[in-house]
Amino acid sequence: MRAIQVSRYGGPEVLVPTELPTPVPAPDQLLVEVSAAGVNYADTHRTDGSYRGGSLLPFVPGVEVVGRAADGRRLLAPIFSGGGYAEEAVIPAARAVEVPDEVSDGQALALLVQGLTAWHVLRNSARLAPGETVVVNAAAGGVGTLAIQLAKFFGAGRVIAVASRPDKRELAINLGADVAVNSSLDSYADQVLAANDGRPVDVILDATGGKTLLAGLEVLAGFGRLVSYGNAAREGRPLVDIGVLAEGNQSAAAFWLVPALEYPGGYAEPLAELLRLTASGTISPILGGEYALEESRQAHEDLLARRTTGKLIIRP
Repeated sequence: MRAIQVSRYGGPEVLVPTELPTPVPAPDQLLVEVSAAGVNYADTHRTDGSYRGGSLLPFVPGVEVVGRAADGRRLLAPIFSGGGYAEEAVIPAARAVEVPDEVSDGQALALLVQGLTAWHVLRNSARLAPGETVVVNAAAGGVGTLAIQLAKFFGAGRVIAVASRPDKRELAINLGADVAVNSSLDSYADQVLAANDGRPVDVILDATGGKTLLAGLEVLAGFGRLVSYGNAAREGRPLVDIGVLAEGNQSAAAFWLVPALEYPGGYAEPLAELLRLTASGTISPILGGEYALEESRQAHEDLLARRTTGKLIIRP
């Protein structure tokens, strides 16, 4: 089968098309013909060796697929061991979920990692309450576009989107954000406060890390919560002084999807809700670029250069 293999750590240039044997499923796995594989920012960390937990070389990247099983079912599943950037893949049978006809491949893939992340950071990490103000950094990304819509659906009083370009801010407004501001660090705090009528905010969702995370802490209200779920800036998650947080009764939390899926109610239930909301048109996952398998390198280059919005997928 055709696949992308990573044999050394590095940038997008290490994504090399190759021929590999078709994987053989274990008793608790299913073999699927991949119709589409999702591209995630975490994939770029796996390929450069900076991902939490690491990946043993060589490996086939891609942790989410939609594909057809031998019995004809159209299935969505995560494969955190990798293997998605390929014509065929093995998926865990216990995690396989049938995709409604009303939901496209790209929409389904958007819900798996990005959708579940947005759901968990709002519901479980931030514990969003109705009427609260939510700031979504990286608002035009895969998680951000869904977090805007879910925050409104969950009852947020105001959603403030933060994005780097005018077109990305316009997209955020079209998705339901009340205000969209520039992500420039020089004026981050001033812009966010102005967007909330001069008041600090209740919840900040941050996938950028580094200086952006610290800037967010400056605008948290009493009992406000900042949730870090990524490190797109590759500056790391800076140390936070809990004594300073205590002065404002504030919280800084971190989220990683992989262990969250093992918690009671952490996978099947929220994913079913997200699929229902998408099938009914209540939320609309935003689809970005679609790439052929041999264009996987370009997909990573576009993602790292912030040229994309929404969900990127690869078609084997």
